[in-house]
Amino acid sequence: MKGKLRSHTLFTCLVFLLVLSNLSAQETKLTGFTISPHFGEQVLTFGFDPEVSIHINAPSPEQFDKALPVHIAMFALPNGNTTAQTIGKLTTPEDDWHFDIQHIGAQTRFIRQHTDAYNLVIVYLENTQKSWPVWKASQPKHAQLIGEMVDTVRNIFHEYETTVVLTGHSGGGRFTFSYLDGVSEIPTYVKRISFLDSNYGYEEAYGKKIVRWLNASDENVLSVIAYNDSVALYNNKPIVSATGGTWYRSKMMQQYLSAHFSFSKEEDDEFIRYYALDKRIEILLKKNPKREILHTVQVERNGFIQGMLSATKHEEDGYSYFGERAYTEWIQHSNSQTN
Repeated sequence: MKGKLRSHTLFTCLVFLLVLSNLSAQETKLTGFTISPHFGEQVLTFGFDPEVSIHINAPSPEQFDKALPVHIAMFALPNGNTTAQTIGKLTTPEDDWHFDIQHIGAQTRFIRQHTDAYNLVIVYLENTQKSWPVWKASQPKHAQLIGEMVDTVRNIFHEYETTVVLTGHSGGGRFTFSYLDGVSEIPTYVKRISFLDSNYGYEEAYGKKIVRWLNASDENVLSVIAYNDSVALYNNKPIVSATGGTWYRSKMMQQYLSAHFSFSKEEDDEFIRYYALDKRIEILLKKNPKREILHTVQVERNGFIQGMLSATKHEEDGYSYFGERAYTEWIQHSNSQTN
């Protein structure tokens, strides 16, 4: 009997070790990355001359599936914000209010829980001026440099099939436009362009490139989110000129695209929505009858999620744009990388 028990115990131990071995083999630890205390994510931060910091956040080793492609969201920071503030965290009354207005970290985690076709990697792009328009004005080779930033990040994941999203909030839209300045044709690996109240710099020349890119593949998606900033007031004064905000530029973009694609329009008391190419083009315009400043509100109310999931089967799955925060459980407790 003792021999049988000993054999059974040995067999159980071997099975346990085999299970542990299989679990370990399924983990994908990325070279050069460290493990964040927040949800076990893999992170890497480095400088890119001149005056740029790049912070990469990848799924945890347990979540990263090496059999899947890597979907890289290049998120250019809004004017005046740091990377930590853009990622966001649970706040106290003593905290800077910037930590609670975007929550791109938590929104990224929400998306990861609702998609299984790729490994979502988020890349936070910050410069010392805290403004991509100001940085661009100081860099004669801005388009070349931004192209090199994208290539540098893609090369980190050279072992995998990679696709790229060009996105960002506020002045971060200048990063996308500067990237477009540097290419005659938008590369095939760029699969999504998402302007999150950030297309201030739109001109017709960009429209031409976007049209050719949209026609090049039925996998390419354009998402535009804006609100009526042309009537927004601060201290009873307009915050932008009649033609200087994203409301005007988004309408300008839609008008240009309508010469190439057939649009449908939906309108209610809250939104004007334009769709084309089976929703591969989606332009969401938030009305503003109270003349409020909704620039960051659009982001925190699931704006990043919407810009990333439009035209997919996961759109409006577990969230609604401009609805209540859908990502609360994924907000990290601090901005520390050590506790």
